[in-house]
Amino acid sequence: MSEAPVRQKVTEAFPELLEGLRLLEGRFPVNVVAERVVLAAMAQPGVAGARLWRADRGTAAVWAESGTLPAWNPVGTKTGPSSDGANDPALWAGALGSDEFRVRILEVRGAEPLRDTVRGQLDLLARFAALALALAERRRAMEELSSIIEATKRLNSTLDLGELIHIILNLATRQTGAARGTVFLVDQEHNEIWSLVGLGLEQHVIRLPADRGIAGWVAREGSAVRLDDAYGDPRFEPDVDRKLGFKTKQLLCLPIRNEADAIIGVLQLLNKPESFNEEDEAFLDALSSHVALALEKAQLHREHIEKEKMERDLELAREIQAGFLPEAPPVLPGIRIAVSHCASQMVGGDYYDFLCVNADGKEALLLVVADVEGKGAASALVMANVQATLHALADHVVPLEKLPATINQKILMGARASGVLGRTTKYLSMFLALVENEGRRVRYVNAGHVPPAVIRADGRTEWLETGGMIVGLLPDVEFECATVELQPGDLLVACTDGITESMDAVGVEFSRTRLADLVSNLRADTPEEIIRAVLAEVDKHSSGGTHEDDRILLVMKSL
Repeated sequence: MSEAPVRQKVTEAFPELLEGLRLLEGRFPVNVVAERVVLAAMAQPGVAGARLWRADRGTAAVWAESGTLPAWNPVGTKTGPSSDGANDPALWAGALGSDEFRVRILEVRGAEPLRDTVRGQLDLLARFAALALALAERRRAMEELSSIIEATKRLNSTLDLGELIHIILNLATRQTGAARGTVFLVDQEHNEIWSLVGLGLEQHVIRLPADRGIAGWVAREGSAVRLDDAYGDPRFEPDVDRKLGFKTKQLLCLPIRNEADAIIGVLQLLNKPESFNEEDEAFLDALSSHVALALEKAQLHREHIEKEKMERDLELAREIQAGFLPEAPPVLPGIRIAVSHCASQMVGGDYYDFLCVNADGKEALLLVVADVEGKGAASALVMANVQATLHALADHVVPLEKLPATINQKILMGARASGVLGRTTKYLSMFLALVENEGRRVRYVNAGHVPPAVIRADGRTEWLETGGMIVGLLPDVEFECATVELQPGDLLVACTDGITESMDAVGVEFSRTRLADLVSNLRADTPEEIIRAVLAEVDKHSSGGTHEDDRILLVMKSL
């Protein structure tokens, strides 16, 4: 029977129902309709209490209730309990429509046995209430569908992660009536959750361990949490409230899952005056997959942009660093020099230099090979600082052992001034050689560096080890200087540990002994030919290996 004939019959036969049925008129949210169904039942003669409950996929819960009722106990089956009152004459119960997944039961109790006329009125009320509930649920479904379509359009409108999160929070808070919200993203690498922006949080960045707080629990367990008293839950983390001067009361927190069912984020909403409900949770759950897809696209875009920026910055840094290094070795009487430099990344911490200086009133050449600890941009910055210091001190290279001591002091002073001493200070090894008398004499200091080798014309090898410890680690370090004489055909070979510590697939290092033996066999060749042969052998040895480092190889031959 349609709504109009039912209404007409009710109005003519049972005038006392009219006031109750008026409660069901209008376009109300489904929860409001449920409450009005209970009030309409309460308006009937002799009714002491009414309860509307629903079972959704086998789980029963009270939807609305009023009046004097016994403790709640779900009655009936999926098709609804009998309303003939044979077992309890004060009870009337009837199904208000059902489908494959859910059933709605109206339970009405009288202060005394309910009359047959009242039962008839409740039967008609149930039919009208079932229709009102069905219409309200359809309206809600259409509204939610419309909201999801609108949300999907907005979610696909940007690839900017910050703007996207702001859109998500606007949609979620507008739909649910929440006062504030936060989208936490899951950082699996650091076992953290972090927020880029929070609506109503004045864009404070929040970063939390994934094992703390409600949001962390949801990120780990993958279940939604709905609370009316956040502080009453032991999982709640009040530190964020204290930092932001905010008081969390109601809370709704849901996982954001991608298509692979992996949790990539958490949506947390705070403070809704009338409490968050199942409808809020259902809507946000339906929206979750669209949010996850948009977030992943935005994150990939963000990572791509950041990668491009980093590559541009590194390329610029590489060009700047290349400007620090000599374009070619100097051409001087009595010696011939060749050098090769290769950074394992776009920029590195290995450094070499040639400085024409005045030593004891005579022209000399200062050779420098240095290796800053680590690699990448941070090591390159230290290298640039060392290069600037060396050039500033180029007129004061005698005594040579004072040069690494001065550099050591300046590095530590700079670290102390910046407040990083003892935490992130970069240290380096250095080999400094003063080539004099047209290559016949070399004064040198080895500050913790891979010992260079002097390969004599007859094939013998001598290691240049005199000097001291590495630079930039301890204050007031002193160094020693030694002298070596060269004869025509002798070779000086210096390198960084990227050559000697280059490993093969099983972890065997190339070694400085193998380097010396190889150069000894090539000692009749030019420095350029020796470098090409050595680098080819190192590349062959390290093919398939895991260790990769910056490389410098310098060969000087006495003519």
